[in-house]
Amino acid sequence: MATAATPQDPAARPPSAPLPGDAAAAAAAGGAWGPSATADAPDVPDAPDAAGPAIDRPGAPPERGPRWLHKLGDLVLSTDRRQRLRIARAMTSMLVYAVCIGFTEYVSQQGMVDPRPVRPLQIALATWVVFIYAWLRSGLNQRSRDPALTLPQIFGAITLIAAAYSICGPLRGALMMLLALTLVFGIFNLDAAGRRASYLYAVALMAVVMSIMAVSSPEDYPAGIELAHFILVATTLPVISVLGDQLSAMRHRLKSQKAELEDAFMRIQEMAIRDELTGLYNRRYMLEVIAQQIQRLERSGASFSLVILDLDHFKRINDTLGHAVGDQVLRHFAQVARKNLRQTDVIARWGGEEFLVLLPDTPGDQGIQGVQRMRASLEEGPLVQKPEVKVTFSAGLTEFQPGETLEQAIERADQALYQAKARGRNCTKVA
Repeated sequence: MATAATPQDPAARPPSAPLPGDAAAAAAAGGAWGPSATADAPDVPDAPDAAGPAIDRPGAPPERGPRWLHKLGDLVLSTDRRQRLRIARAMTSMLVYAVCIGFTEYVSQQGMVDPRPVRPLQIALATWVVFIYAWLRSGLNQRSRDPALTLPQIFGAITLIAAAYSICGPLRGALMMLLALTLVFGIFNLDAAGRRASYLYAVALMAVVMSIMAVSSPEDYPAGIELAHFILVATTLPVISVLGDQLSAMRHRLKSQKAELEDAFMRIQEMAIRDELTGLYNRRYMLEVIAQQIQRLERSGASFSLVILDLDHFKRINDTLGHAVGDQVLRHFAQVARKNLRQTDVIARWGGEEFLVLLPDTPGDQGIQGVQRMRASLEEGPLVQKPEVKVTFSAGLTEFQPGETLEQAIERADQALYQAKARGRNCTKVA
């Protein structure tokens, strides 16, 4: 009959899963990948509608540094993970404004430009920074189509840099680097339409500002130099736009490949723990689950029972009706078993026509109820293709005893199964 492999055998250990019936372990296994992932692991390995096993997921990393620093971070950046990321990115981009304020202050102090328009520009820069931060920190940004407010930030930065260009006189050329840097921020967050809109706005606005300054202040803004600056802007910014399109296409390809790899991984993982014919868990996975359940028993004293089921006269069905009908019988039994067991119970194909059921938090005298439900359901729902075939099973049930090995428990359930068959089959014997 059944023989047990050693649970500690590395070859018999599939990906770990929370213990059946152990809510604490299941809760510990839940988590998220990535900043936007919200998937939770199921509580049980063999829920009837589960697509696969629950996977242990790492929890949040431990906090490091002084507690007050974490509280300050929560106050400034919010406690919401996505909002923290948006605000942190916005604050990084705000370095452009800090550079612009420092640059205009320097040229003003050195007497290189008229200081009168410098202070209003600096106030406008600081006001825009506070406005964007308040918009993000208040959470109102989440009502927008783009919660990161990328396009408004870029348009605002372009406008303010153009204003700084109009007052920085001989050092205005340095601001064009800030203009390019501002547009680079949109490469990763804007779609193609947003990127093109920002580049067209930058080129058009700079053309207007350069034209006005060349006409109103030709000594400080010679037309020839302004034309050269405009040609530089008009040729450089489209290159950034093309680069953004290429990087965006590359990101989409990488995301698609990542999704395909994750899907392939899940399929491979599913194949590694499932029986191909019945869709039930295989022997390898069941050994892992039982080994974890034994650890739970040792830790908390939670009892569990094991049931070995063997389909009656299965060899006769194969020999007389063919293996195709035999496969139908196995699939039909698996479907009935899953419908009648509890969500916390785990059933696996143990080998051939044998199946092993794990009943967590169930003493031996109570486990027989679930087995009887399966037996009654089999009698009420015959095979659709072969209604004349009566599918029955014999079962040996035992409660796992503290201190014993899995082999000893399996052997005891196996002996109970022999006794059930000796009594005429289609019955359950408790050991």
